[in-house]
Amino acid sequence: MIRIVCVGKIKERYLTEMIEDYYKRISKYQRIEIIEVKDVGTLESEKSLIEKHLNSKDYIITLEILGKEYSSEEFATKICDIFNHYPNITFVIGSSLGLHEDIKRRANLALSFSKFTFPHGLFRGILLEQIYRAFKIINHETYHK
Repeated sequence: MIRIVCVGKIKERYLTEMIEDYYKRISKYQRIEIIEVKDVGTLESEKSLIEKHLNSKDYIITLEILGKEYSSEEFATKICDIFNHYPNITFVIGSSLGLHEDIKRRANLALSFSKFTFPHGLFRGILLEQIYRAFKIINHETYHK
């Protein structure tokens, strides 16, 4: 199972539609759950809300600007390797404040898509698209170019 824990709700309809589209696409390959925790405005409070959804048996990936960068093919290989050793992958997307250091320390991997800063909702869609792309690559299906 893939779990995505995110701080905040998506307000824009076009982003919600994109997220729902990739959610459905990924569901054909793997169970997926998106968990939204409240954006409360402090890292300490957000930490508590996020930690409720972290399981020590899962492979935890935090999304961080200073994390490791992968190509789409490398990311697909990484996803495949993780599922060979762990039943679940949990991605954690923080708020505009970032992530509490305790959450970062719990992660098995800090992942970055770019040094750019993205709007929260758009980034959630980008993450879902890359997860979908990874499954297409893993299954040798047409999509990735």
